[in-house]
Amino acid sequence: MKIADLQTVATLLRDSGRIEIMPRFRNLAEGAVKMKTGPLDLVTEADEAAERRITAGLRREFPGCVVVGEEAASANPELLRDLADADLAFVVDPVDGTANFAAGLALFGVMAAVFRRGEIVGAVIHDPVGDDCALALRGEGAWLETPDGRRRDMRVAAPVPAARMGGNVSWRFMPEPVRYEVCARLPRLAACWDYRCSAHAYRMTADGHGHFLLYYRLYPWDHAPGWLLHREAGGYSARFDGQPYDPSDVYSGLICAPDRDGWEAVRAALLE
Repeated sequence: MKIADLQTVATLLRDSGRIEIMPRFRNLAEGAVKMKTGPLDLVTEADEAAERRITAGLRREFPGCVVVGEEAASANPELLRDLADADLAFVVDPVDGTANFAAGLALFGVMAAVFRRGEIVGAVIHDPVGDDCALALRGEGAWLETPDGRRRDMRVAAPVPAARMGGNVSWRFMPEPVRYEVCARLPRLAACWDYRCSAHAYRMTADGHGHFLLYYRLYPWDHAPGWLLHREAGGYSARFDGQPYDPSDVYSGLICAPDRDGWEAVRAALLE
């Protein structure tokens, strides 16, 4: 994967935002929002239309690639098995932060991660409202890029003690008693929030505007792009048990922090 290839992916995400997503923002027809597994799991016609457009574009630009979109995988989870062996595969989240999008809140994104034989090698997180992209290429760093090609490197925040750390904690999908225990320990840190949008949570943290992220449920379309972005911006991450992030393991928890000591501090504050 080269930078030019990653920019091709970014262009496809930007086009889907401009053509399929933004015209529907705050303009969804009655019946255009549906529940999938429950009230915390929504899909809109914008998700479906954007995924179709992005999938078609990726297959056109990268013949023979495997594309696993969130909506397609929700309907057929067996598609995720293709990620481990495919020479080139893409995981796509057509509208991350669907609940925000459906509520008319301008906090949602479009994400894609690039896989080569199971390894995440590229990532794009596009903000359709701001019309810019956060990109990461394995071993090449992470940067923000505007439509006119201007670039700015991204870097995680400087390490600080746990009592001064602020970050994103998503506890909605945690099982009990972990959920109760984590929530009870939040005051051990300086500040906590949850944007209901991993696209923006990862972008902000990789750009130094927060110290940590903590998630439990780890669908690859929600986390593979942001994990690489954070890593290439200089951050450290691991599952709750200290093992490296594995996009095939959905329920293992993930903590991202500026460095290993920060990871240990967040884990001790919220899980011990």
